Amino acid sequence: MALGVQQDGARVHIGPFRRLWRYRDAVRWEWLFSDLEAQAEADDRASFEAEVGDLVRAEQGAIRLRDRLRAHVGCDLALHLRRGGTVEGGLLDVGADWVLLRGVAADVLLPLAAVVAVSGLSRSALSDEARPARALRLSVVLRGLAADRAPVAVELAGGLTLTGTVDRVGADHLDLAVHALDEPRRQGSVTGVRTLATAAIERLTVP
Repeated sequence: MALGVQQDGARVHIGPFRRLWRYRDAVRWEWLFSDLEAQAEADDRASFEAEVGDLVRAEQGAIRLRDRLRAHVGCDLALHLRRGGTVEGGLLDVGADWVLLRGVAADVLLPLAAVVAVSGLSRSALSDEARPARALRLSVVLRGLAADRAPVAVELAGGLTLTGTVDRVGADHLDLAVHALDEPRRQGSVTGVRTLATAAIERLTVP
């Protein structure tokens, strides 16, 4: 049945085809609006995922080797040194610029600057925000060894290895009283005192 409306005193009929086109227009608009909403949701989702990706990349870009090492305290690692050696053992501790490993026969103190590669790390990391790191620097640890009078073996970047007791530690160097590891630091056992640049230390072994 045709419908009609009053216009200027005359009744205008709206036939079935006119109603059909209006229905099709409504369906078309509904489809258009749905499509636009879907596109907006997809754009929002893509933007959100891009922002998350940027944040993840920014966080990953801020991770330091020290952070990766700190997450692996207690794990067995292999640290490869700049002069070609490798130290294997359980990671005991990580400081501001050093790491401490427990080897088979002795503990080994390594400056982070001497480490060129590490084997055995997962993707885990532990930032200072998650847990504050030890603020002790290598020079402070060396002063502790000097106070303890512990015998040590010091391997230098040029390949020279010296044994003895750390006498004193400066800002960028230390004095080592040279003597055999199996002898205490006595005047008769000391063969000389060598001043070593701290930056040249590759590893320091504490039996």
